[in-house]
Amino acid sequence: MKDLWPKEAFTRGFEHWVVSAVQVLLMVMIVLGLLDLVYLLFRGARSDLLNIQTTGELQRAMQQGFAGILLVLIGLELLETVRAYLKSHRIRLEVVLIVAVIALGRHIVELELEDVDGLTLVGIAALIAALVGGYYLARRLRADTALSSTTASREEIKQ
Repeated sequence: MKDLWPKEAFTRGFEHWVVSAVQVLLMVMIVLGLLDLVYLLFRGARSDLLNIQTTGELQRAMQQGFAGILLVLIGLELLETVRAYLKSHRIRLEVVLIVAVIALGRHIVELELEDVDGLTLVGIAALIAALVGGYYLARRLRADTALSSTTASREEIKQ
């Protein structure tokens, strides 16, 4: 009976093509985002930043700039996730958690704390704790796995 599914080489090639296309799209988006961020910075510096009168206005302007920079960093981390997947055909949990932490940090930077209720802040704090705790555990698990494989390799060499 003939195989109903495409051959493994075709499937791998298709997967490689799709992931490569996603990688190129991410690169284009990152470059466009960076160019837009530079444009907005210079436009804002020319008009808005020179007219800032209070620290509140300065804070809002800085928050917007930092949020834009963090958005570009999110794109770079997503690109790293795709690159890691292309190399090992696995999604590394650590990189996904880093993207989530950066995205949450970006959201926090944009928040106007005067307008946020206490329960929302508790929820954000719980999200931060969960993401950072998950990152810590993922790193520790990877380090323990690497240590045990190194120890096993040394044992094999001794024998």
